[in-house]
Amino acid sequence: MQVKLASSYGFCFGVKRAIKIAESYENSATMGPLIHNQNEIDRLKNNFNVGLYNSLSEVKKDDTVIIRTHGIPKDELRNLKKNKDAKVINATCPFVTTPQQIVKKMSKENYSILIFGDSTHPEVKGVKSYGEDQEDVHVVMSVKDLDKINFKYDKIATVAQTTKKKEVYLEIVNALILKNKEVRVFNTICDATFENQDAARDLSKEVDIMIVIGGKNSSNTKQLHAICLENCSDSYLIENSKELEKQWFKDKKICGITAGASTPDWIIQEVVNKVEEYNENF
Repeated sequence: MQVKLASSYGFCFGVKRAIKIAESYENSATMGPLIHNQNEIDRLKNNFNVGLYNSLSEVKKDDTVIIRTHGIPKDELRNLKKNKDAKVINATCPFVTTPQQIVKKMSKENYSILIFGDSTHPEVKGVKSYGEDQEDVHVVMSVKDLDKINFKYDKIATVAQTTKKKEVYLEIVNALILKNKEVRVFNTICDATFENQDAARDLSKEVDIMIVIGGKNSSNTKQLHAICLENCSDSYLIENSKELEKQWFKDKKICGITAGASTPDWIIQEVVNKVEEYNENF
């Protein structure tokens, strides 16, 4: 069985940057999980004593607190800086900061705001918080969701969660343009997402089994898995090599491997090694 890696996979710029920041601040803590990969979070804890806070109430005086790559809501960030004698290090990905600032600016200019994304995702919660009128900041996952929305203004500004599929965003944008007087469209889906998705799509057409490595609560990894399933029904989402099952590979000729933007190289290599080990034993 041949093992092929996607032409683009794994850590994106924002995650690499956040990991480097966390490694630079030993004995600190992140506000929320730094990235969507528990194995890497465990490594940071074990090697650099980087802890995890889930609420402001956990922060103590003189703590060093690192803001997660997905960002946090505006009020939480302000209160953290204002009410706690803590050192705040902002590791929010610059590609996430961009839609935050767009929403802030456009809502001040009396545009209704539409966010394409998952309303429960921390990135979207953070971006939404920058709207001036929270009742006029709307989050949708598909074109169908637009029917439920009453915009305050006849001017719409739209942004997207950085890890969403561009094809769905285009559908939403086209529907908005047909029904509204003015639509300002900001493409905030990051290039790394495009590249990883396109590479996964291409590779999944060539193989008879596809392994997608990443956190199961990671939006971009779940998107990769969904894309692979479109072309390869034997596509599996795993977090690490322990989740591989030998019988998946029986009678397979080509195994494709890709990984989400929060998946470190050491986990990817462990998966590759185990797949090749299976290959030798068939």
